[in-house]
Formats: sequence, C-alpha cells, structure tokens
Amino acid sequence: MTIRSAQPHRLLGGLLAVWVSAAGAQTSTQDEIAKYRQMLADGNPAELTEARGEDLWKQKRGPKQATLERCDLGLGPGVVTGAHAQLPRYFADANRVMDLEARLVYCMETLQGIPFDQATRRPFSDQGQPPTDMESIVSYVVAASRGVKIAVPQNHPMEKAAYRRGELAFYYRGGPFDFSCASCHGVDGQRIRLQDLPNIAGSKEAAQRAFSTWPAYRVSQGAVRTMQWRLYDCFRQQRFPELKYTSQTSIDLITYLGVKANGGSMDAPAIKR
Repeated sequence: MTIRSAQPHRLLGGLLAVWVSAAGAQTSTQDEIAKYRQMLADGNPAELTEARGEDLWKQKRGPKQATLERCDLGLGPGVVTGAHAQLPRYFADANRVMDLEARLVYCMETLQGIPFDQATRRPFSDQGQPPTDMESIVSYVVAASRGVKIAVPQNHPMEKAAYRRGELAFYYRGGPFDFSCASCHGVDGQRIRLQDLPNIAGSKEAAQRAFSTWPAYRVSQGAVRTMQWRLYDCFRQQRFPELKYTSQTSIDLITYLGVKANGGSMDAPAIKR
C-alpha cells in the first residue's frame, strides 16, 4: 500500500521536473533570441532603404514631373515627421480611410500623374533583391515617426467603421485550416520557429509592441517589409485568398491594430528575424 501511494507522488514529481525543465529551456531560448535581436539592431540595414526613400520623396517623377513633397499624410502638405503614428485615418480629399501605403499611392496618382496600376504593380521586392520604390518611401516616412506616440484617430464615422470591420476581420475564421488572425495573435505564449507571436487581442502592450515595430527589416529575407506585406503574408499562411494591395480589408485590419496600439511609441523600421 505504501509503494502504491508513493507512485503518484513520484510521477507528479517527474512531470513537475519535466515542466520546470521545459519552462527553463523556453525562457533560455527567449533570452537568447532577445540577445540575437539586440545584436542585429546595431546598424539596421533599413537605414539604407530609408536614405533611398528620402531621395525618391524629393525626386521629380511621373508624367507631371513632380515630387511627393506636397503629399499630405494627414498633418499638412509635405509634413512627414510624426505622420505615420496617426495612420490610418480619414482623408476628406479621397473620402476614405487610408493607411500610409494607400495614401502614398494616392499622392503618386494625383501629384505625379502615375496611374494606379503602375504605382501598385510591384509593391514588394523579391527575397534578396533591391527594395522597391514603395518599400523605400515607406521606410523614409515611417522612420520620421520614431519615438512619436501612436495616435490612430477614431473621430470620423468612417474611421470608426474601419475599426469595426477590422475587428471582425481579425476574428474571422476560414480557409482549409479554419484559421483567423486571432488563431496566432489571440493566445499567450505562442511562437513560430524563432518568432514570438504577440497576443494582440489580449494585451495592449503586446499590440503596441507589434504595431510599433512594423515596417521592419527581415534578416531572413534581406529586405524591408511593410505592414501591407505583413498582412499579405499572414493571409498566405492562413491559405486565405490573396489579400489585394491597399484593399479595404487590409486598411481595416491596420486600423484595428493601430487603434489597439494607441499610446505606444513608434520604433520602426525595426529589425526582425
């Protein structure tokens, strides 16, 4: 009887030891990943893309041979500093809510005369290839908001509607895996390979950390990846239909994520695995 009663205690003790060992290993792994990222952060290659973006911002281009220096990103024509921290937002001249990339496309069309199809033909670079014009300009504009508080507005009815649709899209399940955005980003402690998956739905700090560090330079791909790309690739991994560049759904999702992150400070372009 004594032997039998001791066996559950030994089993429990063994399971506890395994759990502690696994938890310790996970903590150790997370610490090493944090050290790896800290080392990479010294001399972010995105700085080269930012410099190219500044040149493109000031360069006369398109049929109208105009620069983007009069592009209104929400704080007035040509004002770049702090603009990204307040996007997406409603723009009266376009009568719609726009994120940064949609607004840049709009300015290319209206100021430079570049047709929409041409402006959106190749927004993302292939792995290991030079950055696209859009990736470069986005990097330049985003960098001008480093340290600025995130303040995605919810004043206009269209901004509020975009947030509500974005929330619905975040929790929408579908595809062959019956996934949603929340499947990965609505649970604590999840990770894909070396990448922690922030619980955006459950923690304001996690939402701020995630939103504030995109766009980012992806070391594994050797390229700056924009927020539109991030969502595009998430849809691909969920096996959803291809997310159209600057589509309403993409802007709605970015609005939802941005509002969830309000109060945090922008720290992008960041550097990621």
